[in-house]
Amino acid sequence: MTPTTRYDEAQAADGGTPGAKQIRQLDRVVIRFAGDSGDGMQLTGDRFTSETAQLGNDISTLPNFPAEIRAPAGTLPGVSSFQVHFADYDILTPGDAPNVLVAMNPAALKANVGDLRRGADIIVNTDEFTKRNLVKVGYAVSPLEDDSLAGFVVHPVALTSMTVGALAELAVSKKDAERAKNMFALGLLSWMYSRPYDSTLRFLERKFVKRPDLVAANIAAFKAGWNYGETTDSFSVRYEVKPAKMLPGTYRNITGNAALSLGLVAAGVRSGLPVFLGAYPITPASDILHELS
Repeated sequence: MTPTTRYDEAQAADGGTPGAKQIRQLDRVVIRFAGDSGDGMQLTGDRFTSETAQLGNDISTLPNFPAEIRAPAGTLPGVSSFQVHFADYDILTPGDAPNVLVAMNPAALKANVGDLRRGADIIVNTDEFTKRNLVKVGYAVSPLEDDSLAGFVVHPVALTSMTVGALAELAVSKKDAERAKNMFALGLLSWMYSRPYDSTLRFLERKFVKRPDLVAANIAAFKAGWNYGETTDSFSVRYEVKPAKMLPGTYRNITGNAALSLGLVAAGVRSGLPVFLGAYPITPASDILHELS
């Protein structure tokens, strides 16, 4: 049975809450996705956030971009992360100590492990824990092989190679297949926290509308990640966070940059005066320039 079939059967069976595994109810969760700038952590976090908003949880997020421009891959200055805090009640901050860390390489692990609460889940991409990458961040011994992570629940997952394997029959290059590993991670976390997935699949169809091969690859990677969570013994528990109780009305998932941009536009409209913005075109301020251009 192919991964896609497993995924489709699981969804058809009960509308998106598949599996015979233990389901545990939580009132709040903080997840941090971390990796190189090229690993797509901002996109992964944004999609998980959109899925969570669709479910009706209250949310707060914190994107964190590298300070350096084009920092070398696999180094501490090059780590990019996205943190999302979601709950079944009103929350006001992105959270402090994450319950879950998704680390795409040793640098992401080393840069973020100190922020985790004891007993947190760490999902690590074992394919990137090579001797060369370990040396880059000052690990003499792999933290996956000593006792340095004894206070956490570590889930070693070969994200890159499993993604490439899942896409082996598709007409995509190995490079494009490897790039889809963030969708494998997203599929796994979406399964783990019982997130709805329709909006993500539609998003991928829109994002890669001119590249049907990449649409197929990224959707297949997402499904493979979902299926991995459903079938592996490494994840014996799924979690649910029920929707928050909110007053009736129209709600919008909005970033700080988008809110600032709308505020500047509103200021110009209401005052009747031209508004000038002086800014440098660099992440994370780029979205403001995009919104106002």
